Amino acid sequence: MNFKLLTCRLSVSPQLEPQDIAAVAAAGFRAIICNRPDGEGGDQPDAAEIQAAAASAGLGFAYVPAVAGALTDANADAMRAALGALPGPVLAYCRSGARAEQLARMAGALDGAADNFDILIIGGGSAGLATAASILRRRRNIRLAIVEPAEAHYYQPGWTMVGAGIFDSAFTRRNEAAVMPKGAHWIRAAAEHFHPEDKQVTLSDGRRIGYAVLVVCPGIKLDWKAIPGVAEAVGHYGVTSNYRYDLAPYTNRLVKQFAGGRALFTQPVMPIKCAGAPQKAMYLSCYRWEKSGVLPRSDVQFHTAGAVLFGVPAYVPALMDYVERYGIHLNFGSKLVEIDGPARTAIFEQSTGDGVKRVAERFDMIHVVPPQVAPDFIRTSPLAAASGFVEVDETTLRHPRYPNIFALGDACAASNAKTAAAARKQAPVVAVNALAALDGEAPVAGYDGYGSCPLTVEAGKIVLAEFGYGGKLLPSFPNWLIDGTRPSRLSWLLKDTILPPVYWHGMLKGREWMVKPEPIGRSEQA
Repeated sequence: MNFKLLTCRLSVSPQLEPQDIAAVAAAGFRAIICNRPDGEGGDQPDAAEIQAAAASAGLGFAYVPAVAGALTDANADAMRAALGALPGPVLAYCRSGARAEQLARMAGALDGAADNFDILIIGGGSAGLATAASILRRRRNIRLAIVEPAEAHYYQPGWTMVGAGIFDSAFTRRNEAAVMPKGAHWIRAAAEHFHPEDKQVTLSDGRRIGYAVLVVCPGIKLDWKAIPGVAEAVGHYGVTSNYRYDLAPYTNRLVKQFAGGRALFTQPVMPIKCAGAPQKAMYLSCYRWEKSGVLPRSDVQFHTAGAVLFGVPAYVPALMDYVERYGIHLNFGSKLVEIDGPARTAIFEQSTGDGVKRVAERFDMIHVVPPQVAPDFIRTSPLAAASGFVEVDETTLRHPRYPNIFALGDACAASNAKTAAAARKQAPVVAVNALAALDGEAPVAGYDGYGSCPLTVEAGKIVLAEFGYGGKLLPSFPNWLIDGTRPSRLSWLLKDTILPPVYWHGMLKGREWMVKPEPIGRSEQA
């Protein structure tokens, strides 16, 4: 299917056939306008046929016929009315697409007004989609757009379970169009530059999109080339990582085929997304080797650039029980700096009392975690903090210099752990505060730094680490966070950790359980 993008809300195409409508829906369009009169060509389908196919696909439809070369003001008025009534993005078609484009121009749809939104969200990952769903649930008539170039959405926490042989990788993937909240306009492009004084964002296709309130959550950049040899070796020579969709199945294959030898697991300098994931890969691998009888013949090592096993001391004893059970050798202050894949050798820089030394370790298998930084267009923008991530007030998640800009998720500079659980709690806080900013009011909700690392240590057993800013221990699902419609605490725990895509799919479709954001200054309750 070929279509021409006119604005983030409107595209045009040549004649559509009923069999094209599924692809139209998959591309993210919400409605179709037919600008070609029935009977104009001998082989064209009637508008009613396209309308029936659109209805079956859940798309809106309008018949606005216009004669080529004889477009009238009445045609333009009808086009304007249809565009105002239909949900976007809209695909208008005629014989070639030219007539539909001319009608759109006559209707004023290309004058730039359609590219201004009440709330613009940069990033269509879990944080952006959850925030959009939360905003639209609270105020359905708002003009909201999500800027996201990818056509696929991934539930990345599930990749650990793919590497453990529990999930199939396809279970963690959805079409972006399928998870886009109803009422959100999807702009399929990448953001490149911010112009906060003008309240505009420049996209990769050169367009500028205006906003009243901006929410920034494009995720984090995995820097595979930061460690020499990793980008070339990963996926081969026993080098793998659960931090990529295409590599998690390779982890599963390596673990299943492992017959003993040396298995290395690494963790780079913080920050990284899901700081528990490197350990989960190790514990779940060891559990499988324990069951198969391979563990006694294995030298399992954990190399972390940090000085401790886990940043919140209260959870370390429970994890150490499994370190000892599986016979894991811990190497603190050990940073992976190079890999020679064909030689199956990893080079580490290790801190000692005398300074730093380089140590070469042979391996039969190694699970690597790439260093992670803010995306380039964030790091070089006026929104960036010294860390490169988007600068925010840690409580309100509002930018300190631009009161109509908010950030959350992995791209946010707040000092919380970068986890999906953090984004889940940040989303309603940003939603409420963004709506307050839109109304010219001060922020009304606060974020306490909540994050969660469900560290799966063996089949059916999790060390559930929950904590806030400064490592403060936080209770599971306090009363103020839950309304009367939420499932039981046990089922919620299962949805949020063991079966994440079930929770994720419902939430991102706009049917999320209503999370009550904590008012600023409110104390934590048990």
